Formats: sequence, C-alpha cells, structure tokens
Amino acid sequence: MEENIITSVQNARIKHVVALQQKSSLRREEGLFVVEGQREIEHCIEGGYEVVEVYKRSQESGVRSQESGVRSQEPEVRSQESGVRREVEYLVSPQVYEKMAYRGSTEGMIAVVKCKDHQLSIVHYPLSIQDNPLVVVLEGVEKPGNLGAILRSADAANVDAVIVCDPLTDLYNPNLIRASIGAVFTVPTAVCTSLECIAFLKERKINILTAQLQDSYEYYDYDMTGPTAIVMGTESTGLTQQWREAADAHIRIPMLGRLDSLNVSVSAAILMYEAVRQRKASAP
Repeated sequence: MEENIITSVQNARIKHVVALQQKSSLRREEGLFVVEGQREIEHCIEGGYEVVEVYKRSQESGVRSQESGVRSQEPEVRSQESGVRREVEYLVSPQVYEKMAYRGSTEGMIAVVKCKDHQLSIVHYPLSIQDNPLVVVLEGVEKPGNLGAILRSADAANVDAVIVCDPLTDLYNPNLIRASIGAVFTVPTAVCTSLECIAFLKERKINILTAQLQDSYEYYDYDMTGPTAIVMGTESTGLTQQWREAADAHIRIPMLGRLDSLNVSVSAAILMYEAVRQRKASAP
C-alpha cells in the first residue's frame, strides 16, 4: 500500500486537526479531539477510546508528495504500534507536523480520537458503598492545567473516580491532556452539575468532605477510611454554599507560612494521599 504523505499546511485534514486543537466548540460539535505523543495515544487506546486518524512525522529526506509518484522511504507505521487500522494513518512533513502540534516533544505522532460520554449515570466503574470508594470532586474548575494535574495525581493514588461539576473547561483541552500525561484516559471521569453530584454521593452514602478554610478540621483529624468524596473548589472563590451545606465535614490543610492558600492541584494531591495513608494503616 502506498504511503499517504501530506506536505502542505493548507491540506484540509491538517486544517481540521489544528481547528480541533484550538476550538472547544468544534470538539463538542464533532465529538472529536486531538492527542499528541505516543505514550498518550497508547493510554488513550488502553482506555477504550476509538482512534480515527493518526499522523506521523516523516523524515525530511524521505518526504515526497503523492503527486510526484515517489513513495516515501519512511518506515511504515505498524498497526500494532498505533492501535488503529492502516488506512487511517498518514505521514506528514516536518513542516506540516510543526503546524499541527500544540506542543513540542511529542515523539512525532498525533491522533484524532472520538470523545466519550462522561455523564455521571454512565461512569465506567459504578461506585457502590460495598467497594469503599475514594472519589475526588472538583467544582467550577477553570484552568485545564490544574485539572490535568489533579487527574494525574488521582491515577497515582488509584482514586475510583473524578467528578467534575459545572466545569469551565472541557476534558479534551490540549493543555489538560498534556498536564495529565494521559490520566484523563485512565481515571474514570464524569461531568455533571453540583446538584446531580450531591444527590449521587448521598444516595450511595459516600461521606462528603469539603476542603475549606472556614469552620473546618485539620484534614488528618478526619477519618477517610470509609467511602469518601474529597470536594475541591476554585482557588479564587472556593466552594459554593450548596457544597458547604451538603458536606458531612469541612476539612482544611494548615497554612503555616505567610500565604493562605495552595495551588488546588497540590491541595488535592495532599488530601488524596492522606486517604491512601489512612486506608493502608487500617488494612489488616
């Protein structure tokens, strides 16, 4: 089979990939997003996502347009390496790849992937009281880098699910995917309203711990060995009143220096690993 080689940045496929990188509205409309890097693409496939197209950067010396009738000398991208069918793989020139790539150091591979449905009702690993779940809830998160970093920590701590309430960014933002290094594909993640999430947690008798400075206990004084949801708000305004009222307990991380707050992703990691520590300590 002759290689599909793209050498023009004006190619319609290339323009489409660039638009998907830049426009959340287009990602929502078409149900597609872009993943850069072989590691991230592998995590994506392992997470059950459907890859639509793969673009691989060709060596400069091997690039020839199809119109020239000369086949590329670039080694073939094998199906077992990319996880996709051979006919949806394309080689692109380095100049075209640079136009497509949102970031550097992506191992010369970019994929277009179908979005998943992240409704709370169809979280891939249903939570139940018998499983003693540990859940992280994020309200109104607006910085994709923070959400990506939290997902990365959630994967490391083996959190059962992350629930994103009333988000101000989408799960397939390129900065989020980059910051999560693929954890957005490995951690069961749902998107819903705060009211839906509160009802979901209370129905399953999962204790709601809200991270806040006011009227709160230091986090290591609260038992997290049972079914637990750690709820974080935005760095600027914190949690809304509906979460404060729904909480079973309010917890805080003591601030011993001159500043009065931590980055939300750092705070979330501290609280996740406190739950991990307590659960390991209480295990038989």
